[in-house]
Amino acid sequence: MKADPKGVLTGEHYLDGDHACSEGAIAAGCRFLAGYPITPSTEVAERVAERFPEVGGIFIQMEDEMGSMAAVVGAAWGGVKALTVTSGPGFSLMMENIGLAVMMETPCVVINVQRGGPSTGLPTLPGQADMMQARWGSHGDYEIIALSPNSPQECFELTIKAVNLSEKYRVPVLVMTDECVGHMTEKVVIPPADEIEVYPRRYTKLPPDQYLPFKVGKDLIPDMVKAGDGYKIHITGLTHDEKGYPVMSWQAQEKLVRRLVEKIRLHADELVDIEEMQMEDAEVAIFSYGISSRVAIPALQKARKEGIKVGLYRPIIVWPFPEKKMRELASKVKAIVVVEMNYGQMLYEVERCVCGKTKVSLVPHGGGWVHDPEDIYQAIKEAAK
Repeated sequence: MKADPKGVLTGEHYLDGDHACSEGAIAAGCRFLAGYPITPSTEVAERVAERFPEVGGIFIQMEDEMGSMAAVVGAAWGGVKALTVTSGPGFSLMMENIGLAVMMETPCVVINVQRGGPSTGLPTLPGQADMMQARWGSHGDYEIIALSPNSPQECFELTIKAVNLSEKYRVPVLVMTDECVGHMTEKVVIPPADEIEVYPRRYTKLPPDQYLPFKVGKDLIPDMVKAGDGYKIHITGLTHDEKGYPVMSWQAQEKLVRRLVEKIRLHADELVDIEEMQMEDAEVAIFSYGISSRVAIPALQKARKEGIKVGLYRPIIVWPFPEKKMRELASKVKAIVVVEMNYGQMLYEVERCVCGKTKVSLVPHGGGWVHDPEDIYQAIKEAAK
């Protein structure tokens, strides 16, 4: 299915990453945003609020982030593609209703423009310390999808991809950007609408008397309906059966929650997106994402000039974590240098997957500003010994 031309500003634009996320969401067919202002993400909502009247969308400023996420879940069940946007403290507040969206298998998107934390932290400065919270922030067992852009162009493209993935797998999808990428301005090329693929809402073809809201086929993903279309639906955060009715038993828990996990894990090979730079002969790999991956490039180039065979290995889809690819990488390089703007989060996933087969080191940074490329260069030199 192609994008609606009304929502696509085809052409070359100079946009910051936040505004590019907005245009990506609109191009992907999002027509509802509920949010609460929070630095450094507010520009996403501001642009959407300006653009939605042109395309028939609805923007609501909610009383807080908990209400924002609840409104997004309700809007999705009302038949629209919906999203919200926030940063660190607001992301924490959304976690309960993100878990609700997981349990009710609600397609939606959450854009998190990360900043320095914890607590109020550094509202106007960057961070990358929400990465583990993105995966494990709500309670219980579940799987989720998260993407990490490193440029305004990718903010546009990956927001479209996030909307499509949310619809395909009926799961909340997170766009984990950061203040640097959100506020940097670069050229963003928006293609014509007929070149943008959008994933349609997965509606049932069954009549109301044959439809069960959570009955699935081989792909483990149920078909959806729109509230008000004559179907009897019951949706809840409680453990439920195929009808959506609460069932308080371990058997129901096993059947439902295992499916919620497996519907992502069984498609893990489809959910791999990695950029490789100069990895053909690399003996040392820089593992990095978001803005930190761009800061690592000057260090890579300097090390290459000195004869060190180093490459960049950048996950674009960060959750689910590319476990198989990391194990393959561990068999090819003698060291992996993890560069992230925190004191070690995705580091632990790298270490888990390589199982001690290669040396792993961290170049940490507490946020507030980006790494010094010289620190990364020195870590590469040490790893190459």
